[in-house]
This record gives sequence, C-alpha cells and structure tokens, in this order.
Amino acid sequence: MFFTSTKTQFSFTLQWAIATVGGFLVSLCWIEVGEKPDVGVAQASLGGLAIAFPQSLIIRDHILSGRWVLVTLLAWATITAIGVGAVGWIIPSTQIFTLRLLWGTTLGAVSGFMIGLAQWTAIRKSVALSWRWIFISAISWAIAVPIGSIMGIVLLRFSRLFLGEVVGLAITWIVVAILTGINAYRLLR
Repeated sequence: MFFTSTKTQFSFTLQWAIATVGGFLVSLCWIEVGEKPDVGVAQASLGGLAIAFPQSLIIRDHILSGRWVLVTLLAWATITAIGVGAVGWIIPSTQIFTLRLLWGTTLGAVSGFMIGLAQWTAIRKSVALSWRWIFISAISWAIAVPIGSIMGIVLLRFSRLFLGEVVGLAITWIVVAILTGINAYRLLR
C-alpha cells in the first residue's frame, strides 16, 4: 500500500521520490519559476509545504510528521529570506556552464545544509545517528543542483524554450529525491 511502512529500500526510495517530485510538481501551481528575486518567502514556504507534506506521509511511522512539515516549511522560508533563494525553484541568470556548476554546488550545499539542519530537529529524538541527515541533505543538494542546472541550460539551448530550464529543475528534484530517499531508508532502518 502506498504511504505505508515499506520493507525494501527500493520501494521506500520509490515512494519517497514520488512524494518529493510530486510535491515539486504540485508546488508549480503556486510558484512561478524564475530568477532569485522572482521567488519570494511566501512562495518558498508554500513550496516547502508542498514537498514536506507528502514526505511526512512516508515517514510518519518514525517521526512526528507535523514537525517535519513545519521545520521544512520554515527552512525554505529562511533560505529565501536570507538571500540564498528558493534553490529548487530558481534558475541561474548565467548561461556559462562553469558558473552554473559553481553556483549549483555552492548554493545547493548551503540550502541542503539548512534544510537538513531544520529537518534534523524533527528526527533527532526518534532516529539513531540522525545528525547524518544534515550532511546527507547538504551533499544531495550539492550534487543535484548543478546537474539540474546544466541539464536545464542544455535543454534551453537545444529547444530554445524556457521549459528546458523547468525540466532542469525537475531533474534536480529527481536527483535529490533519489539520494535522500536512499539515505532516509538507511537512517530509519
């Protein structure tokens, strides 16, 4: 059954990925993808809610899922408010591959660290070695953002449609979902 405890890493990771990427797709109803100044704190908060709620359904047997949703929402709001930006919804303004790699890795690591730190507060009492989640999140985002950003620019140049950049963001979320899903399963086991 979907949204229940699972017995295998593959089924947990698949559910986590569907919940995370599905949350991103739902968030596009509220968030207009754009450059950093285009995505505000309110939109980032709604995006965080759209991602965290379905994730909380997957892990609700292990943690206080309401806390997971709240701290994830607050993390996205904070990241956006301090000027880092809603990394999962913003497109870099540069068209230079090297700068996109550098930007993606740096902002991905910072955002992932802040999200992981916030989420750690929701899992620290119920998950052994929960501190690892902070670094799992940081590394996952540091890997995923440059991959998605590079794919976005390639698709934009190939198709000459901004939709290529949006697909790049979706790739970012897919990579994050897979990496964090695999590691969430290991932590919750």
